[in-house]
Amino acid sequence: MKAALVCLFLPWSWLAAQSVSAPSNNGARIDSLRELSTSLEELSNRVSKSVVQIFSTGYALNSEGETGTNAAVITRQRATGSGVILSADGYILTNAHVVSNARRVRVRLAVEPPTSPGKSATFEPAGKMLEGKIAGIDRDTDIAVVKIEGHDLPYLELGDSDSLRQGQIVMAFGNPLGLENSVSMGVVSSVARQIKPDDNMIYIQTDAPINPGNSGGPLVDADGHVMGMNTFILTQSGGSEGLGFAIPSNLIKNIYTQLRDNGHVHRTQIGVSAQTITPPLATGLHLAQDWGVVLADVAPQGPADQAGLQPGDILLSVNGKIMRDARQLDTNLFRYAVGDKIALDVLRGTTRMTSTVTVAAREDDPQRFADMVDPSKNLVPKLGILGIEIDRTIAEMVPDLRKKYGVVVAAVSGDSPYTGDALKPGDVIYAVNTEPVSSVEALRSALDMLKDTEPVVLQVERDGQLLYLTLEIE
Repeated sequence: MKAALVCLFLPWSWLAAQSVSAPSNNGARIDSLRELSTSLEELSNRVSKSVVQIFSTGYALNSEGETGTNAAVITRQRATGSGVILSADGYILTNAHVVSNARRVRVRLAVEPPTSPGKSATFEPAGKMLEGKIAGIDRDTDIAVVKIEGHDLPYLELGDSDSLRQGQIVMAFGNPLGLENSVSMGVVSSVARQIKPDDNMIYIQTDAPINPGNSGGPLVDADGHVMGMNTFILTQSGGSEGLGFAIPSNLIKNIYTQLRDNGHVHRTQIGVSAQTITPPLATGLHLAQDWGVVLADVAPQGPADQAGLQPGDILLSVNGKIMRDARQLDTNLFRYAVGDKIALDVLRGTTRMTSTVTVAAREDDPQRFADMVDPSKNLVPKLGILGIEIDRTIAEMVPDLRKKYGVVVAAVSGDSPYTGDALKPGDVIYAVNTEPVSSVEALRSALDMLKDTEPVVLQVERDGQLLYLTLEIE
């Protein structure tokens, strides 16, 4: 604590000493502080007009249930967060966890700041409340887009997060703990922080105070560009401890555009299996360097194969960005859309070459179905799943299914009285004990007709193959 106090008071002590030794410069320093304060005030006024408060209500599955039972319980869920308007016609960027499972979304606009510098109202009126519609959700990146009706709305632009540097001043906007239209200031602690070793996501770390309710709000630079979206904090006390994390804007751009235009995200790939080079790997394969990324496999007829890449090539950079490990490659592919062309610098033996590769779509994650269901309607309690029947829309999303009917497993709650083979998101249930099922209601009815002593055999398609799953109540 003493060390912290010394750090906090040292600058002011230094200023006091300087003011004594050089009184003629005191006025200049005060003017500089006033200029800084005025600049921050102007930036805050400009940015806050585009920051909104989001209220969502919906239903969620409570996995605990009642004591001594395995029944899933549907509970009403309310969430409050922040968002930032990114277009004049009302597209809003926020976190997926703010609007996840929402049946209704409302958006409160910010109150116009005072036009006279230095003037502010003692009590600010509440901003206008509008109905919002979810345009799309991507759970993997925790990004969502909400649409409100409007025109000529104040909006901000996404900046280039690659230009951020450690120590750079940033400001976090949002509605912490429900306190509307708040701003805090700090510095960039790290430009690329990985929280989990096996997670492809990277975050901007900042010491700008962030609290619950800030989620979805913008992290802006001194020019007012959105460099990231405040997403979560690491804390032991439950409050802000200077460990705030924001999704970088360069990762947001592609996801936001796809959600805005298509309502879902196409994952991208270039048809390679990449591994991080270690010294033993480099020695065994006689590689020219003992760090970086090596292509362990190149899919036949895939984008990389068509561009002439081969297994054993060392991937040096992607569009000029040096690749230090395989995770970094996966993370960088997040920012590119299907059809984008990227330049890969590779080293083959001692020969350096550049290949242009066209980014292709990866098979969609089965978790995308979770955004299309209503827990109050799609729950199948005896299987502990949320199911969605195959209609024209679902058939277009999974065109190669063996049959034209069935129930897709959109999500698994884990609250089934049955034990045995496990269902997975993306599975398609075709029959229960040879009885075909073509809807969620038919699936529930078929299960209800069975006695508890009877085993359940589900005919399921998984990853293009038919299989039988056996379940029993012990």
